Amino acid sequence: MLLREIAQCPPEELDEFQNIEYYKYFNTNNLWIDLKALEWHLITNDGLMILPMIVNPKVVDGTPVYQLETAMGAAIASFSNAKALLVPRERFAPVKKCNDLLAIWSDAYELNEQYQIQLRRGLDKAPHIELDDRYYGEIDKLQQRFKGVPSLSGCKELKIEGDVSFGDDVVCDGRVHLRAENPVTIHNRLLSGELKYD
Repeated sequence: MLLREIAQCPPEELDEFQNIEYYKYFNTNNLWIDLKALEWHLITNDGLMILPMIVNPKVVDGTPVYQLETAMGAAIASFSNAKALLVPRERFAPVKKCNDLLAIWSDAYELNEQYQIQLRRGLDKAPHIELDDRYYGEIDKLQQRFKGVPSLSGCKELKIEGDVSFGDDVVCDGRVHLRAENPVTIHNRLLSGELKYD
């Protein structure tokens, strides 16, 4: 078994790499390790776990940088009997950006009896969220603008362009597209469709 990260994929292979019909299985960043097998591996390899180096080009505050990293999940290639567990899609809720975090904060997700975060009963998928990176690209900016988290359990899509803040008792229904030319705060409203604030 082999774990392959997108940063390891040559640009000319990106379309194939992102083909979910061909590559059907995704890393959920959960590792279950037999500690005896790990101990034996470290004993026989001078205490080392050799993992491939990933060179990940990024831009931080306008400066191009290279993030050098290793993926812990790549360790599956070091064990001859490694296996993958199939996690149902409704239990997979990755948080890579503030868009994903807002969905998890909202009532589109709930905590079940086993303390697992899962989609709210009756929903087949989470709302698609696009937040303006200028105002929501970092967690402190997101927290500053969401004093209250809107209800998203009836929302299919939420797109925000501009500096929009949320107070209490905001419900988003269906497809909601908000545009603001100037900073605006919304509370006690049912939002639906396309809305523009001057």
